[in-house]
Amino acid sequence: MDKEELNQARTNPDFLKYLEQTRKDAIDLKNISAMYEVLDSYLILDLEEEKINELYENILKVSFEKIEEIVNSHKKLKLEGDELFYIRSFYEHSIEKWSYDNFDGAKELLFILTQIIDDEAFVTSLKMHLVMCSLKTNLDDFYENYVDVTAENDNEKYGYFIMNYKINQDEFLKEKQAVLDTEYNNLKHLLA
Repeated sequence: MDKEELNQARTNPDFLKYLEQTRKDAIDLKNISAMYEVLDSYLILDLEEEKINELYENILKVSFEKIEEIVNSHKKLKLEGDELFYIRSFYEHSIEKWSYDNFDGAKELLFILTQIIDDEAFVTSLKMHLVMCSLKTNLDDFYENYVDVTAENDNEKYGYFIMNYKINQDEFLKEKQAVLDTEYNNLKHLLA
């Protein structure tokens, strides 16, 4: 969308009415994909911050409930359907904590994700995140020194996640295996 199209969407009463009704319905029905659709629209159009925050809180609430149900049924999540959105919200919440240098909070969420997702490539990437949080690397340094921001994801399902690095992930994780082992030992109680 160019600036003119964005402005037209921001000022179109029919579209704004539709967006508001979709927001209410999505929250009432706990429809995670619809909540994200509305959230993304609000963010792109730079609309009401209060409603953005409310949507995000509801997304987290639904995600935490659903992830708990899935984990308690001893299943792993896949990067598809609504499960992709549950994972996305958990991931974004961990990145938010990391951005405020809340390394322990970020590590807890990242560790849980490494244990509940059925996707080897994504779990490997999450281990990179976990090691960096363990080493108290701030998020800006992580992006600047380790993340390959020019690379595109090979698969659309990874579009919301950091997956590409300037270094070899396998070699790095092998070197940092002791760090991972310590974190796994310290955090395993979260899944008990």
